Amino acid sequence: MERERVELMPPSGDVAARADAYAAAPLLNCLIREVAQPCADPRDRRVYRLPGSGRLLRVRPGRRPAGPEVRTADGWQPLGHTELVKLVAEELRGHTGLSNHELPAEMIDSRDAVAALLEARARASAPEDPYTRSEQSLVTGHPHHPAPKARGGGPVASWLPYAPEAYARFPLALLAVREDQVEEEGDTSALDALGQAPPGYRLLPAHPWQLDLVGRDLADAFADGRLLRLGTTACEVRPTAAIRTVHAPGADLFLKFSLDVRITNDVRRLWRHDLLRLRRTDTAVARAFAGQDGPAAWLSDRGYRTARFAFEELAVVVRDGLRGHLLPGATPLLAAALAEGFDGNPLDGPLDPDRWWRAWLRQVVPPPLTAFARHGVVLEAHLQNSLIAVDADGLPVQALFRDAEGVKLLPEVSRSAGWERLVYCLIVNHLTEIAAALTERHPAYDPWSALREELTRHDLPEIAALLASPSLPGKTNLLLRWTAADGAAARYHPVPNPLAGASARGTG
Repeated sequence: MERERVELMPPSGDVAARADAYAAAPLLNCLIREVAQPCADPRDRRVYRLPGSGRLLRVRPGRRPAGPEVRTADGWQPLGHTELVKLVAEELRGHTGLSNHELPAEMIDSRDAVAALLEARARASAPEDPYTRSEQSLVTGHPHHPAPKARGGGPVASWLPYAPEAYARFPLALLAVREDQVEEEGDTSALDALGQAPPGYRLLPAHPWQLDLVGRDLADAFADGRLLRLGTTACEVRPTAAIRTVHAPGADLFLKFSLDVRITNDVRRLWRHDLLRLRRTDTAVARAFAGQDGPAAWLSDRGYRTARFAFEELAVVVRDGLRGHLLPGATPLLAAALAEGFDGNPLDGPLDPDRWWRAWLRQVVPPPLTAFARHGVVLEAHLQNSLIAVDADGLPVQALFRDAEGVKLLPEVSRSAGWERLVYCLIVNHLTEIAAALTERHPAYDPWSALREELTRHDLPEIAALLASPSLPGKTNLLLRWTAADGAAARYHPVPNPLAGASARGTG
């Protein structure tokens, strides 16, 4: 168990208190990044003024702030998660002039989901495979989202059997679609190996949770024979951190499904417009990776298959597995898991922080910057879309990236907007989190000069301005959700740029 969790979490037996602590940390991160104004800084606490109400908030500092307290006439009063949600809602009403009844309910749902996950993890056995264990480790989840574990408000029994954080594994529902009702593009042949379709039909696997959600809407298709139930797949799959994407290790295959549930900022349906651009986007990324030096790999979204009468609801995307891309002897891990912490985290082992960090940067930074510079591809290289393969000593030796749905292409987006998105995903979301996890374990180490050196190796006109800027773009997930902005929208708030501080110390 990682050091920070030991220090900041209540005793393991107190599930309610632990769930409060897990849920409070990302909500506090959002409030501090997007709204709060820093005040005087006592030795062991950080104090912030909340401009909408004028109240003072005090927390224990760190990348996972803890122990929230609010100043009252009687002194500092601790806030449980419910009180924190109320405080945040009142502050945002004053700050924005808008009301929102949906988001506070999501915050409570997220906290309750964490409690259910903690109880489930205590009863289950973690996967032996370190890759699967890393994918299923994200109990906190997105560190800057107000409700990262909300599951649509449904009963626990509806989603817990499919939760990666609960170490779930399950067979897929297996359907057959009449051939004249099939819509597909790209290479979907791997789906045909999952079972045997009757004559005149094609196989279509479905996520059981999604089938429960949309089953009533499919009643006519089942009744008239356009759609058949064939039972379940013979093999079980493991849900990855993305929840709706599952890994079939025996077939060396990833499958991504629609899921009509809001997870973080979006209802996670495979939208028609994204599916129709999937092949073009994936081809552009594959081309960008083909010309690069080094071992970096792109897990291609090969194609999709669905039913014409339920195009988005039953869509499934076929994604490359790992074995065809992975360096021999290397162990792949989800990058986000190193920040979250899990059994087998290489950061917990003995390492030279400078050697390890420079190895991470060599694998992770060049692929997205080269793709942008040479091909106009904006890779969504955030922590959950990035895998890092390590050698037997835990040293990073390869980066693998995934998810064509989040990729942007120039000139579909402007160069400035694409660059801002790339900086947020790669540096703010990804590298600053890994750097913080590293320096928690090695407090004397300064990672920013090494990152500055790596960035200056790339011939991009935006690099100089990035290194000189006092701020970086931090995504405002709290305000996005409070103002009911489109889930695909991205609004940014300036956060301090540690690279600008590194410039004054030099790069040696």
